[in-house]
Amino acid sequence: MSWYKPADVGLATRQVLDGWGHGTRLLLRLAVLMGASFKRFGLVRDQILFLGNYSLAIITVSGLFVGFVLGLQGYYTLQRYGSSEAIGLLVALSLVRELGPVITALLFAGRAGASLTAEIGLMRAGEQLSAMEMMAVDPIQRILAPRFWGGVIAMPLLAAVFSAVGILGGYVVAVLLIGIDSGAFWSQMQGGVDVWKDVGNGVIKSLVFGVAVTFIALLQGYEAQPTPEGVSKATTRTVVVASLSVLGLDFILTVMMFSI
Repeated sequence: MSWYKPADVGLATRQVLDGWGHGTRLLLRLAVLMGASFKRFGLVRDQILFLGNYSLAIITVSGLFVGFVLGLQGYYTLQRYGSSEAIGLLVALSLVRELGPVITALLFAGRAGASLTAEIGLMRAGEQLSAMEMMAVDPIQRILAPRFWGGVIAMPLLAAVFSAVGILGGYVVAVLLIGIDSGAFWSQMQGGVDVWKDVGNGVIKSLVFGVAVTFIALLQGYEAQPTPEGVSKATTRTVVVASLSVLGLDFILTVMMFSI
């Protein structure tokens, strides 16, 4: 006797495809509502404050310590080859190309993404979204769209802060503690970092990560079961799925950017 039934496989496949289709429709709807959201920019501004400003502390502290570690590890590695003056270039490229967007997105998923899912899930559990529909108010336009675009805008700004603070952290370790020449630190960085190829690629990554993390958080909250357990599971799924999506998208984007 077989341990599975073909009908079960078909049902599971249909549910997965149905979920993907529903998510795609919601993403397209949020994209279409971009103009309507920015007409009421106060709602988007409030979400930038909620998602971005309240995440600033953890982003700043994390960026500073990542810069410290990059400065130490980079110096010990480059010293073997007599290139310790290139520590500024190493720190800057590591942050603006890779670590800045990726670590910021992971922290954003854990802090802002979980908060968004819990907020929307509680609205679903409290029937606030259903009440809005009864009053002919579109909850996607009024609730989801401002939060989506607020997250998309906040993410690149947070990534820029992370990279800037990380570079300062690398400067503190390399120049003030180890004794690398300050002029060599900054000149190597300025001469080796390309604005469009390096910084521009980092901005593109942060925008893509912002779209992915914010959308996953909103989708999980919007589709959460209206129970405390359902909201809890949706919040956990947001952190897991968003983190894995960031890592997968980072690999894909890196291959695309450096193969052109």
